[in-house]
Amino acid sequence: MPLSATQVSKAKPGDKPYKLADGGWLYLLVHPKGGRYWRMDYRYMGKRKTLALGIYPDVSLKDARERRDAARKLLADGIDPGAQRQAMKAARAARTANSFEAVAREWHTKHSPNWSADHGTRVLRRLERDIFPWLGGRPIAEITAPDLLVALRRIESRGALETAHRALQNCGQIFRYAVATGRTERDPSGDLRGALPPFRSRNHASITDPKRIGDLIRAIRGYEGSFVTRCALQLAALTFVRPGELRHAEWEEIDFDRAEWRIPAEKMKMNAPHVVPLSRQAVAILTEIHPLTGHKEYVFPGARGNARPMSENTVNAALRYLGYAKNEMTGHGFRSMASTLLNEQGWPRDAIERQLAHAERDEVRAAYNYAEHLPVRRQMMQSWADYLDGLVAGARVLAIRAG
Repeated sequence: MPLSATQVSKAKPGDKPYKLADGGWLYLLVHPKGGRYWRMDYRYMGKRKTLALGIYPDVSLKDARERRDAARKLLADGIDPGAQRQAMKAARAARTANSFEAVAREWHTKHSPNWSADHGTRVLRRLERDIFPWLGGRPIAEITAPDLLVALRRIESRGALETAHRALQNCGQIFRYAVATGRTERDPSGDLRGALPPFRSRNHASITDPKRIGDLIRAIRGYEGSFVTRCALQLAALTFVRPGELRHAEWEEIDFDRAEWRIPAEKMKMNAPHVVPLSRQAVAILTEIHPLTGHKEYVFPGARGNARPMSENTVNAALRYLGYAKNEMTGHGFRSMASTLLNEQGWPRDAIERQLAHAERDEVRAAYNYAEHLPVRRQMMQSWADYLDGLVAGARVLAIRAG
């Protein structure tokens, strides 16, 4: 006799598990601890099997009967409902493992050791903010070019066109990784060529007029904020390294005897070690700050703790404090300043590019030639420091050329 909803709701646990039959091989299994489980016993290929149909009250009597009927129909068609459920479960697991987010995180884990820490963080943050919420849970093999474009349009609509282009580039890398690892057959990002408005990269705001450079260096030397920040600003002007490389500088990288700062590959954007020859002026600044931070890990530790470097906003905030708007000068702008003036002064372009640690077409060559042009670079860095001193003094500084 079929069960009633009242019988099911009032079924009490006993000393041992017991069954309440409903008919058609369906029954309610009541456990001593109070759990009530829908089960269906059936035979397939001569073997007795049990199929779990859910837990009461999450699955009502009506729902359980519908699930039983669906399972019986499969049996009538010669299909084992238990085996089909396992296959569906495996398929769902595969879909999850091959979701865009899962593949993207795997790609990031594989490649991020070859990037600087800051770059790796930026890439992952971009994906987590702008791509995963829309495409992360979908199987990567099912994502089409129009699907990807919808996500990119959301980025573009908030005025972040450069970010949209970078996200498209990252997604293309992820799709190609998926192709290589057998998770999809093609990279749809290539179909979006021309779909986004072109983006022209704007150089970081920088000062290149000699007179204004002299004013800037004088303002930096008169900075009345943190002594550590003032030293960082001065060293930024003298070494023109990237802001992330500056704030992550460690004392163990500074060689006072050789007057060199050797930055390890893992801190560099291009994952190649980099040598920064230190002018007499740069050595003097490091010597001055050493009693204050020399016993710590970082040359420029953060204000809130010695175990972390200064904030990425510190240098730019100091420039704002000195009266330089973000469209006038940035921490990255010291690189454009030096590049422009050193090229005008006739220094070898290869030496300038190597000192700026710009991308090397051949990555293997880059890893082995980090000290390339070092004698000329050493001369150039000292000349640059002397040139800045001359501008500060207000002297008429002539273009300095390599001998």
